[in-house]
Amino acid sequence: MAERVLIRNAASGITRNGYIGFSWTYLFFGFLVPLIRGEILVAVLHAVLTAITGGFWQLFYCFFYNRHYMTRMLSDEGYVLADTPERNQDAAWALNITPPS
Repeated sequence: MAERVLIRNAASGITRNGYIGFSWTYLFFGFLVPLIRGEILVAVLHAVLTAITGGFWQLFYCFFYNRHYMTRMLSDEGYVLADTPERNQDAAWALNITPPS
């Protein structure tokens, strides 16, 4: 089950929900999840991998999707963890990043 953690864009101040853990959404909807989130190239890659592996990719990757999505948001999109210190610490540990100070 995924755990919700707040993330905030340092430049714009926009706050969003991020998730850590198993992605039920990705399990059921597969490549549509990154497509809806605006990650076109990731969606195409996942659709190809799902087709090549006969759906096994979707069953495998649902365990990792939230972690990879959050890592992309925090490293590439300028978001920072913005929840309680305890949740930030847990999320940083799960993502293998340095927790915010």
